Amino acid sequence: MDIKELRKQNKLIDLFCSLAEIPSPSMGEDNVATEIISTLLAGGVEVKRDSYSNVIARVPATDETKKPIAFSAHMDVVGDDSPVNIVLTNDEIIETDKKRTLGADDKAGVAAAISAACKIAGDKNLKHGGLELIFTRDEESGMSGVKHLNMQDIESEYILVLDSDSFGEVMIAGAGYTNVLVEVETVKGGHSGNDIGDETRINAAKLLADVVAALPQGVYRQNEEGVVTSINLGVILGGGVDFPLQKMCKLDLKNGEHFDYLMKNAVTNVINKKGAAIYSLRSSDSKTEEELLSKMQKTVAEFNKKYEGLASVKLTAAVKTKMFEKNSDSTIPDIAKEVGKEHNFDVKVASFHAGAETHIYANEKNKYGNTFKPYLIGVATIKNMHSPDEQLYYKTLIKGEEFIYNMFLKFNK
Repeated sequence: MDIKELRKQNKLIDLFCSLAEIPSPSMGEDNVATEIISTLLAGGVEVKRDSYSNVIARVPATDETKKPIAFSAHMDVVGDDSPVNIVLTNDEIIETDKKRTLGADDKAGVAAAISAACKIAGDKNLKHGGLELIFTRDEESGMSGVKHLNMQDIESEYILVLDSDSFGEVMIAGAGYTNVLVEVETVKGGHSGNDIGDETRINAAKLLADVVAALPQGVYRQNEEGVVTSINLGVILGGGVDFPLQKMCKLDLKNGEHFDYLMKNAVTNVINKKGAAIYSLRSSDSKTEEELLSKMQKTVAEFNKKYEGLASVKLTAAVKTKMFEKNSDSTIPDIAKEVGKEHNFDVKVASFHAGAETHIYANEKNKYGNTFKPYLIGVATIKNMHSPDEQLYYKTLIKGEEFIYNMFLKFNK
C-alpha cells in the first residue's frame, strides 16, 4: 500500500498529510491556519483567529452543569518553506523523501484535535461541558503564540497539550529553565613569570576551576516519575581570551573553528583576574530548586571566606522559563489510565525534563481566575523529530485520536 491508498482509507491520516504538506515554519503559519479553519468550519466547529493569528475554536456545551476542557497544539514546525513530499514506509511509517522535516511535531496533535472536535460537534446527543481548541503559532522558536494568548478568554481549567512524542504519555510536570552565572574576580593580576611567586595574586581561572569542581553537576534529584532537578555546566570562560574574543567576533568563523582560534590566540602569560561559568538549572519542583541554589550559594560563601581580601565569587540566577509544577489534582491522569485499561494500551504518567507550552499555561489563570492545569499528552509516536529523518508511526496517531476522544467522553460522564 502506498500513501495515496492509505489516505483514501483513513480520514484522519488524510487530514494529517494535508496539514503536513503545507510548509509552516515559525511565524509562517498562515496557510496551514487557513486549512485548519476551513476543516473545522466544514465539521461544524466555531473558529476564529485571535489578534496574534493563533486559531481558537469552540464546540459549545450541551450540558451547562459540566465543565469545559481544552485541546492545545502548535501549528509551526522546524523547517522552511520547501515542499513536503510524503511517503509511506513499511506500511507503518509516514515520513518525507528525506529532504526536509515531516512536521509531525506538532501536526499530529493538530490533526488529532481537529478530528476529535468534529466527532464531538457532530454528535448532537452527546452531553458535555464544551471543548475549546487552541492552535498556536511560533512554538518552536520562542513560544510567542501561547504567550500572546488572551488567557482570560479561555474557560477551561484543564488543558491537554497534544505535543509529546510517544503515544500514551501523560506528562504531569515539566522542568523550568534557569541560567546560573558564577563570576570570579581577583584583586590583583600579574605576569605569569615575574609575579608567579606572589601568593596574594590569585589566578581567577584556577579559582574558577576550584569553584566549579566544588559545585554539583548532573542529576540532583529524581523520583519514580523521572528527573526532578538537575544542574549542568554549559560554559566556562577564563584566562587571557579578551582580545582573541574581540577579534573573533569580527571574523567569519565556521562552526568548530572558534575553539581552534582561541587555542592558537589566547594569552597564557598572565595571572588572570576574571573568570565565569554558566550553568543550566532545570527543575519541576520549586522547593528542590531553591534547595539546590541555596547549597550552591553556601559553596560560594565558603570560597569568599577563604579568599577574603584576595578574590570574590558571585552567583546569580535568572529564570528563562518558569517550571510546570505537578498539581495535586489527579483527574486527568486517572481518566487517562482508565481509558488505557479499557482499550488495552499502556498509559505512562511521568514528568519530562524540558520545556513546552504546558509551562506557560501552568503559570496563568483562566477566565474565572483558576490556575490552569495543563498536561502534555502523547497522541502519536514520532521518531527523529526536527530532522529530515522524522518518522510518524501512523497507527499510533489513529489510537491517539481515539485516546483523547475517549478521555473527553469520560471527563464528561
